[in-house]
Amino acid sequence: MRRLVSLLFISLLLCGCYNRGPITPDAWDLTEQQLDSISFYTTHHYTQNYNFVVTGDSLVVVAQQPDDMSVPDVVSIELESIGEEQKKDSITIRRNEHVVVADIKTVPSDSIDSIWVKVARDQLTFGWIHEKELLSKVSPDDPISQFIDAFSNTHLLVFLAFCILTGAAYGLRRLKRKGSKIVHFNDIKSCYPTALCLLIASSAVLYSSIQLFGPETWRHFYYHPSLNPFALPFWLGVFISSVWALIIVALATVDDVYHMLPLGEAILYLVGLAAVCAVLYVIFSVTTLYYIGYPLLIAYYYFAIKRLKH
Repeated sequence: MRRLVSLLFISLLLCGCYNRGPITPDAWDLTEQQLDSISFYTTHHYTQNYNFVVTGDSLVVVAQQPDDMSVPDVVSIELESIGEEQKKDSITIRRNEHVVVADIKTVPSDSIDSIWVKVARDQLTFGWIHEKELLSKVSPDDPISQFIDAFSNTHLLVFLAFCILTGAAYGLRRLKRKGSKIVHFNDIKSCYPTALCLLIASSAVLYSSIQLFGPETWRHFYYHPSLNPFALPFWLGVFISSVWALIIVALATVDDVYHMLPLGEAILYLVGLAAVCAVLYVIFSVTTLYYIGYPLLIAYYYFAIKRLKH
């Protein structure tokens, strides 16, 4: 009997410690506007109160609500065709200024873009603009998203220019002195440079694979980025983990190179290594989009490991 009472007492204690968690409203209690907002967020990955920063030269919004416009006005609302009366009601938001999404409306009669977004710079500066035009001139107000934008737009040109300069430097170096150190061919006795190259190639393949097979997943990450791999879907988490691994291996590589080579040769070796990594990233990120990157990655692993053993 005492055992039974003890068990009941312990059960009551455990029940008392149970936390039901925060009480959230039932889906049936949500208003139609809230349901529409959730639906829009699911497909567009942003909703009201989302923050953007203007990255275009300027952002022109109109004060008049889409519902108040006639159909011809709505259809011809592009900047170059705005009438004089509408120009008086237009507001220009400059580059690098921050805006917040204040409202979203759908205008089915608009043949250009049925979705209109109301953005506000401050309490006195706000207006409406087509979603397509808005998204082409803004970026999410997050440094990771802005880095993705900048890297996606300019990395090819930067990498190509970097490779040309490095190739010229190596050519001059070889004319003066034979036997310059370079990864895979005349490498130092360290596994880190090869590991860094393999990580770059693998990350590039994974990056392109996510864009190829899960574009909406990547788009959601673009609007809501995180550097915590455990807070992301599996493959995105693997990709972010590879980015952290790249940083760690890169630091280990720099440390090894400076301990094994004189300062001048170490700098030249690291520049050459960066050029090789740049070429690997471009090759594997592009070829993976055409499914060639997968067998190419296997072949590269075989080549790199074989050269490392020698």
